Parts: sequence; C-alpha cells; structure tokens
Amino acid sequence: MKSFFSFLKSVFGTAETFQSEERTVLDKVDCLLQSLIEEKKVPGLSISVSQGNQIIFEKGYGFADLENKISVIPQETIFRIASISKPIAATALAILVAEGVIDLDASFYDYVPYYPKKEYDFSIRQLANHTAGIRGYRGKEYGLNELFSIKDSLVIFKDDDLLFKPGTAYQYTSYDWVLVSLAMQEASGMPFEKYVEEKVLQPLQMTNTFPEVAGVVKANTSKFYAKNRVGFRKAMSVNNFFKLAGGGYLSTTTDILKLGNAYLKNFLVDETTKNTFLSAATVNGVSTYYGLGWQVSTDVKGREYYGHIGNGVGGYSNFFVYPKEEVVICILTNGTNPNIQEVLDRVVALFVTYCEDIH
Repeated sequence: MKSFFSFLKSVFGTAETFQSEERTVLDKVDCLLQSLIEEKKVPGLSISVSQGNQIIFEKGYGFADLENKISVIPQETIFRIASISKPIAATALAILVAEGVIDLDASFYDYVPYYPKKEYDFSIRQLANHTAGIRGYRGKEYGLNELFSIKDSLVIFKDDDLLFKPGTAYQYTSYDWVLVSLAMQEASGMPFEKYVEEKVLQPLQMTNTFPEVAGVVKANTSKFYAKNRVGFRKAMSVNNFFKLAGGGYLSTTTDILKLGNAYLKNFLVDETTKNTFLSAATVNGVSTYYGLGWQVSTDVKGREYYGHIGNGVGGYSNFFVYPKEEVVICILTNGTNPNIQEVLDRVVALFVTYCEDIH
C-alpha cells in the first residue's frame, strides 16, 4: 500500500510538482475548515485522516474553550461524538453475536422479558437497523438532563405503541439503541459501558474514549456550545448516559480512526460478522442505507463507504470509512447543529479523491 503522499508524487512526477499538488490539497482543506471558524459556524473543530492505517492529515481549528482560548488538539481534545457512539456499540454487539451470546433474530423479549409487551414482537436486528417501530424523541427529550440509568430510562417511551409493524418501515431513533444496549447488558451479565470498555476500547487502545458521566469532567474535554446571534453561548446541560449506545460517548478524532482501521483489518470483528453489520436493511425492496449501527451508502462518485454522522447538544460529528481506498476520516466539533455538512462533504471528497486507485 502506497502512502497518500507517495501516490501524489508518483502521479505528478517531480518532487517540486508533488509538493505543489500536496500543498494545493491541504490549502483547499485549510480554507474550507478555517472558514467554518471565521464564519462562526463552530467554535472548534478537529479532523484526523488516515490512509492504509497511516495518518496523513491531522489538525485542529478554533477553540475547545473559547473563554480561555484553549486550542483544539486532535490527539487530545475530547468532544461529544453523538451518534458515532452507535458504531462503537455495534462493535460490541458484533462481538456478542460472534460469540453466540446474542442472536440477532431472537426476540428482544428473550433478553429483556420485563419490557412491556407490544402488539408485535421485534428482534435485536430490527432494533439495530431501526425497523422495529420504536418512536423517536418528543418535545424536550432530545436534551434531557436526568440521572437515568439505561434501564431507568425506559420510563420515557416503554408505554408507547409501536409506530408500525416491525420490518415494514424505517424510523431512525436512538431509543432503538437504548434497548439494544439493555439487551447486551442482560445477555453479557455486565454493565453495558464495562463490556464496551473491555471488549472494544481497551483492545483498540482508544484511551481517550469514555462514557460522559454527570459530574465527571475528563482532562482535555472541550466545552460545549450553541449558537446565538453574535457568536456562541454555553450549550444547555444534558445527561446522555442513558443513551450511551446511541449518542453518549466522548472521544477524539485520533481515537475514532482506530475504530475505522480495525474494521479495515477485520480486527475484533471477523469478516462474516462485519459484513452482516455493514449490510443495509431493505424495506419493501428499497434500501434504508443503514446496517446494524452503521450508515452504509455510496458517495456522489459511487464510492462505497460506511460510518455515521452525529448531531447532539454541543457536538456535531462525521466518521467515514472508505474500504476500497482504505481511507478513514473523522471530524468532530463542539457546537450544536451547526449546519456545516455541505462543507464537510467537500473536505471528505478532497481526501478520498486523492487516495483512490493507489493499490
């Protein structure tokens, strides 16, 4: 596997031309990302990119802490990763499946018999791919600040009817993964966060990835912001622990690359199980572009990728793995709903375009 910059050199010939073209790519990326800071779209942003398991670009923009002018450092600055938590949880679920502890097509009630019975049964697979019919957030639920455990949080939605017969429609909701994590906890006999720590985070040396716990502030954790008319204000206080599997983890861009590269190498998850989790579900013959905890699709140039986009209070995140090109990209920010995806898509496209066809 050639490195990204070795590829550029082979394409453009001389070292002088290579350096010029490399600089052009990086200048474009810099310009795009710096514009998000200058236009006050986000307070701070971190990006890490690897190709062939080698980091090819890593940089911080803006501030992790506006008040104290603390800069973003990709290897150190910890962000809310929102729904990138789902691929982490899905990795732990994949291990339980591979070990025969959980059957994806078994009823959820096989693992959590105390959950109120609904009109229809639904499986672990249907929860993981968002076809079980569980409802989404209502009102202020998106920003709850309650000291719920995973099990305690069932009070939010456990008495509500299913939205549809499982398997007949798609409804994206982090509550699905609350239920998946509860089933994992019951099946493994371990607290969900402990299982993930032992089976995923420690083996991958994701030492800067943690559950967000109320009252516990890890060193190097970013402040969390929301926009106002003149800039940014402190984001409202939330407690995401109960929805840890769906959106409650903290991490760095450097750490998230480790997860993506583990999938490229079939480390932790064997290829057969991986393919199961990265196969998009279909409803009435139409793809949902969602596997089991992973978004699965192709970009505008038809290149396959998997990953996740996340949006939460005080954080917005992108995580993409391009398997053919062996490119992994993670971008994390510390602002609520910044409306920047178009710019991030352009940044991702710049890197993937220069990394394709280099085998």
